[in-house]
Amino acid sequence: MENFTPISSLIGGGLIGLSAVLFMLLNGRIAGISGIAGGLIVPVAGDWPWRLAFVLGLVAGPLVYMALGGQLPAIQFPVSSPLGLIAAGLIVGFGTRLGGGCTSGHGVCGVSRLSVRSLVATAAFMFTGFATVYVIRHVMGG
Repeated sequence: MENFTPISSLIGGGLIGLSAVLFMLLNGRIAGISGIAGGLIVPVAGDWPWRLAFVLGLVAGPLVYMALGGQLPAIQFPVSSPLGLIAAGLIVGFGTRLGGGCTSGHGVCGVSRLSVRSLVATAAFMFTGFATVYVIRHVMGG
């Protein structure tokens, strides 16, 4: 909470919500990143161009921001080995398949539609995150 910026956070959240609504309105699809990216791994004819454009837009956004003079925050990975980071990524990927979606699909799009499935999934994401932080910081002393 040292560098919390409520105005830019509010604007960023509003932009995420607006983009999710526009994506649903214009394409009739949920803006769930894991589902969109997963559709690139096993592409369906005619379905991959918009998926690729979406993923490339996720990468291009910060690059355009930096080109316009913006500065991205320093990203730190508090993991002692790259294998830990890889394992964490695989566990998250497994969880998104098990949960039928990711935090963007359930947490942003599903909760806003009052989907019971998404409300339960988001509560599970949050509880698991809280429990993980508690165990790592207070039980393991990290």
